[in-house]
Amino acid sequence: MIELDGLTKRFGNKVAVDHLSCRVRPGMVTGFLGPNGAGKSTTMRMMLDLDNPTSGTVRIDGRHYRDLQEPLKHIGALLDAKSMHGGRSAYNNLLCLAQSNSIPASRVSHVLDTVGLSAVAKKKSKGFSLGMGQRLGIAAALLGDPEILMFDEPVNGLDPEGIHWIRNLMKTLAAEGRTIFVSSHLMSEMALTADHLIVIGQGKLLADTSMADFIHKNSRSFVRMRSPEQERLRDLLHAEGVVAVEAGNGTLEIDGEEPERLGELAGRHGIVLHELSAQRASLEEAFMQMTAGSVEYHAHSDRDGAPPPQAGPQWGEQWNQQRPGDTAGDRTTGV
Repeated sequence: MIELDGLTKRFGNKVAVDHLSCRVRPGMVTGFLGPNGAGKSTTMRMMLDLDNPTSGTVRIDGRHYRDLQEPLKHIGALLDAKSMHGGRSAYNNLLCLAQSNSIPASRVSHVLDTVGLSAVAKKKSKGFSLGMGQRLGIAAALLGDPEILMFDEPVNGLDPEGIHWIRNLMKTLAAEGRTIFVSSHLMSEMALTADHLIVIGQGKLLADTSMADFIHKNSRSFVRMRSPEQERLRDLLHAEGVVAVEAGNGTLEIDGEEPERLGELAGRHGIVLHELSAQRASLEEAFMQMTAGSVEYHAHSDRDGAPPPQAGPQWGEQWNQQRPGDTAGDRTTGV
């Protein structure tokens, strides 16, 4: 288990993480979400004592990371796949980590096989694609067979097969009772992977809840009905105290009702339905709704009345100044 208690980090006058308290529990995949600049990377770095908190504490199974003997046996992390020594082979990169944590050398070959890099084990990592580098970083996280795993953008650079693989890997590890903590900007992938969500904005905790509850509380769900007997259907719903709103194209939208009840009601009165569907918001829609007030950078199109960006180096320099946290890692290539 990972426990954060009042975790705070300031950089000068800027508060990157603001009294963040939460728990990352075993036996599930916990997604860590937030807009750019929300403090996610800083939080994960403090978990591993790479950054010192201004105040507050982080505990890994009741202890600080720095107090763990042979830490890779307790927690494995992928924060930056580029941290591997480019002049060493994939095998030797992992072997050095294994020897420093008293991990048997046999684990090196095992995790390389797990991530699909056995064929390039002897090749220097500087020649790896972004996706291969991600796989090597995941192998390093798995090396000590830890009970806790942290991944920051683990699907970055992976092809569809690789994305499917890492998704199933995280679910399998969680099913074994391990603690899985993953940060990602890919909402569609997080919706398929995470059981629980921790959402932050401007360094503050916005939500700590299950995936289902998060979507339910931060979005609209309704039932869509369409019938060639629309007027009769609308009158029937009105008589039953059901509020139906016309949505164009001959459809009605109903809030606060289950589709089963509405279908049975239409069936009892012999009304033909061409559509009866539950419309539920996606994780992305719920996330955008919750974090709308916490987004640090807003893009504008010409239609919004904003002036178009000027081409050339001057614009690029301004953009780089506005987005100091951007890295080349956002520009991915497949494996």
